[in-house]
Amino acid sequence: MDKITINGVDYVPADSVKAIAEPVDGMRFCIIRTYSAGVHAGYVKQQNGKEVTLVNARRLWKWAGAFTLSEMAVSGVSNPSECKFATTVPEIILTEAIEIIPCTETAKKIILEVKDYEC
Repeated sequence: MDKITINGVDYVPADSVKAIAEPVDGMRFCIIRTYSAGVHAGYVKQQNGKEVTLVNARRLWKWAGAFTLSEMAVSGVSNPSECKFATTVPEIILTEAIEIIPCTETAKKIILEVKDYEC
């Protein structure tokens, strides 16, 4: 992906971040903010009210290089080495989802490429 850096901020062409991530088997890649279980990213398999089932999901414990979850859903993170993202789990049921934010292809790629945090 082409990008330029100005004053330490990475910028990418607008057309590279506009498209929302393509569904995998009909599932869209999203960031989910919950009431008490933190922030997760994965493919939304099912939603029933506040209950969301994600597959191939990661808990996003700490991120760097994105001010808000909305920014992360559009641009990803610009400092992946400073992020603390958990290992991917095959499925998780989140019972108190309060935000579901679809991700762009760019954000999905960056989120998935952040290395698993190890203690």
